[in-house]
Amino acid sequence: MPSSPSPESCIKLSRNRNSNVILIAFFAFVAFILDQWSKGIITKNFLPGESKLAINGLLRWTYEQNTHGAFGLFGSNAFMLVGMALVVLIIFWFAFRDAAHHSLLARIGFGLIVGGAIGNIVDRVEHGSVVDFIDFYHIWPNIFNVADSCITVGVALLLIASLATHRRS
Repeated sequence: MPSSPSPESCIKLSRNRNSNVILIAFFAFVAFILDQWSKGIITKNFLPGESKLAINGLLRWTYEQNTHGAFGLFGSNAFMLVGMALVVLIIFWFAFRDAAHHSLLARIGFGLIVGGAIGNIVDRVEHGSVVDFIDFYHIWPNIFNVADSCITVGVALLLIASLATHRRS
């Protein structure tokens, strides 16, 4: 018959889980604050549709009020888009929770995804649209924001952590 875990090992496991949650929350908070701060600068200094060159031939700051989902997809119903974002967060958590338990990279990635998603959700709830402004006009056809960047980097980190975890198995 297998022995039950000692109280000390249960406490250690609980501390590890708490520190994992704190790390995810920290990165989510940082991503959210940077996103909202950058969007605040844009909305205070630009009119919708206004564009200013930042780096000639590479980057413009272009203020867009994006009513659609990722890459202009999924319609423009704010409540549906918020609901979809929450469902995707839940799916990501279930898909990558084991990787997050074992990998610092996965915890950072998930924190970035959560913070970015919350940043865009706050925009949709407050304004009915998302503030986009990063415009690599010769390289990428879509204008995006810090939240979108955090989500993209977070997904890449989760995939890298997941691949590393599977390689060790």
